[in-house]
Amino acid sequence: MNLDSQDDNDLKQEKDSNEEPKPTKPSNNGKNPFVWVLVAVGLFYLYQWIFTSYEEISNRMTYREFYQAVSTNSHNGRIVSALKVSDHVSGKLNDGKIFNVTVPENDTELLKMMAQEIPDFDIKPPQTFLSNLFYTLGPMILFMLFLWFVVYRGSGGGGGKMFSFGKSRAKLANKEDINVTFDDVAGVEEAKEELREVIEFLKDPKKFQVLGGKMPKGVLLMGPPGTGKTLLAKAVAGEAGVPFLSLSGSDFVEMFVGVGASRVRDLFGQAKRTVKISQKGCIIFIDEIDAVGRQRFSGIGGGHDEREQTLNALLSEMDGFDTSPGVILVAATNRPDVLDPALLRPGRFDRQIVVDRPDVTGRIAILKVHAKNVKLAKGVDLGKIAKQTAGFSGADLANLVNEAALLGARRNKKEITLAELQESMERVMAGPERKSRKISDDEKQIIAYHEAGHALISFFVKDADPLHKVTIISRGMALGYTMHLPQRDQYLYRKKQFLGRIAGLLGGRASEDITFNEVSTGAENDIKQATELARDMVTQYGMSDRLGHLTVGRRHGQVFLGRDISEERNYSEETAKMIDQEIKGIIDSCYKTAKGHLLENKDKLDLLAKTLVDKETLDEKEVRELLGLPQVLEDETVGL
Repeated sequence: MNLDSQDDNDLKQEKDSNEEPKPTKPSNNGKNPFVWVLVAVGLFYLYQWIFTSYEEISNRMTYREFYQAVSTNSHNGRIVSALKVSDHVSGKLNDGKIFNVTVPENDTELLKMMAQEIPDFDIKPPQTFLSNLFYTLGPMILFMLFLWFVVYRGSGGGGGKMFSFGKSRAKLANKEDINVTFDDVAGVEEAKEELREVIEFLKDPKKFQVLGGKMPKGVLLMGPPGTGKTLLAKAVAGEAGVPFLSLSGSDFVEMFVGVGASRVRDLFGQAKRTVKISQKGCIIFIDEIDAVGRQRFSGIGGGHDEREQTLNALLSEMDGFDTSPGVILVAATNRPDVLDPALLRPGRFDRQIVVDRPDVTGRIAILKVHAKNVKLAKGVDLGKIAKQTAGFSGADLANLVNEAALLGARRNKKEITLAELQESMERVMAGPERKSRKISDDEKQIIAYHEAGHALISFFVKDADPLHKVTIISRGMALGYTMHLPQRDQYLYRKKQFLGRIAGLLGGRASEDITFNEVSTGAENDIKQATELARDMVTQYGMSDRLGHLTVGRRHGQVFLGRDISEERNYSEETAKMIDQEIKGIIDSCYKTAKGHLLENKDKLDLLAKTLVDKETLDEKEVRELLGLPQVLEDETVGL
């Protein structure tokens, strides 16, 4: 016998047993004998119950009326026939109607009278045991059969087993089933390198075991939403060439107690059988593992026994007494801070790979990957878009390219140009334009001066964020907006940069104050951002002269009902008062700076605001030409 062929057949059967059953088309005649039997029996019982109940209610006779009718029956002949069964008497009257009455069983006088007065009178014994059993247990058995049929049909997609709640829902995929490879993933080169090593370990473990190395038990992909964690897992499945089991963390937790732990054990048992049959390693991928790996009861919000038992089973399977050789667990989450510490220790998740937002080089690579699927015009500089999208995740960039394609189609263009990409970028960042919103001339003038104030601070405050575009067209929730785009990716910020940013945020409010001698609600979000930034400077970054190089207030990240209730206030009331004073001092100083620059350049402020009322939108180059400011050469090093 060919053992390799036998193993392949066994693996195929294993895969088929774990795949979701495909929906079958109903037959043409639409008949199912079992269903028709259930319907027929049910209709029979329903008919018997309705007919009997209606007959008894409509022809009911009281005992007094029946006694009088029997006692005078020899004279008027009202009762033609009667049948007595136990304490129930039924019969027929001379007008053809049927009557029913309940009489005492020990009424010998009535029984003697009925025998004498009623011409056709008979007595029968009560119903037999089998008859009682049929009418008593029949409906119950019918209901149980119907329930069994519904559960049987509902579990397992129509062909599953009745009690398969504890079975794993993981889908088994091989290389030929996945069309995503590492070539389709860009901007996360370090994560790809780490995962390539895991894949090579699975393919050729002896290469790494020469020096005594052991296969890692688990790999945790963690990072912000949209950075490509799930896509990386799909690429692993496409590159590995080994069995790949995938499911979501929510597939473990059900309303039934113990189901999650049972599914974890079945999942790893399934992986062990796959390893044994294929003689290769096996990868298990759990997406959103924080659904089951959340930190166990810590005194906040109560415990969750079912989820904790599921987590205990997962910990035991990963590194307990009965470990799974050749099985690697790959998991993804965007909330690593809530995971249980026992899950993150070495021996379980040996490798923790951060999948962060891409830098400018990574954004260019991601845009090129997504640009392959659309008709992009020649000469479009994706490096310029990448430079303007600092902080965008891979999903944001994919959405940007898709929105540009849709916008080009609405404009009846055959190719996507830089204009569509720019418009799509603003749509992703601030929302769609709302030109239909009716704004009065007075409000339009206030918005123009507000946005002009933001824009001018970008030129006159040295460390403020550079201007990209200013508009008074409503977009999303904003009545107008000033877009600032950093020239390059930045990972360290200095104190004067924060002060320049706060001054830029307060430029709109200062412009309103200078021009109209009053303020409006338009600066609500600006003030909120400026206050939060100033508070972080004082409490987190040690940028306060009075407090010195201290961090006050500890944040542990435990969120309950939308609030960080685990923040520890480790400072006195006197320090709290000092913090408030320092925050106010920073805000007042930045506001004074912004107001001073705008007062010195009031003519430029008026010119820019009036031009915005007429043209509605201006970019940085147009603003510089309008105000007579020198143009800045673009950094060509990014346009790769």
